[in-house]
Amino acid sequence: MNTLERFYTAFQQHDWKTMGDCYHEQAHFSDPVFPDLGAEKVKAMWRMLLTSGTDLRLEFKVLEENSAGGKVHLDAYYTFSRTGRKVHNSIDATFVLKDGLILQHKDHFSFWRWSKQALGTSGLLLGWTPLVKNKVRGTAANNLRKAMATPS
Repeated sequence: MNTLERFYTAFQQHDWKTMGDCYHEQAHFSDPVFPDLGAEKVKAMWRMLLTSGTDLRLEFKVLEENSAGGKVHLDAYYTFSRTGRKVHNSIDATFVLKDGLILQHKDHFSFWRWSKQALGTSGLLLGWTPLVKNKVRGTAANNLRKAMATPS
């Protein structure tokens, strides 16, 4: 099984440990909510998200993968815990691989589309603004700090 297939199959199975094992020790992750995470933080992020979420369902397709990198499209369906609202996040992920492991992982999705679903009216009206994006980022970073302080 190739690296990206292994990673997303583990994601479907809520296996954050195997997902973490797919990252290179110098890995870097970014998305609209977590814009700059090193290897330790990205592993903790997956642990936090997969142990706190109860109804995550994931569909994915590896579009391209070779020894240098790859592309994946995924659709994640879950309930946003803070509001109890249902979310369908459509994500395009790009990867740089090194030694068969993920060195760079970038998830691209519409923050405004996500915020409309996750936050409701405030996301619809203000989800495109830096104010809302920074508030979501700050809350997410704080939750990650707390999760990293908790033993796995």
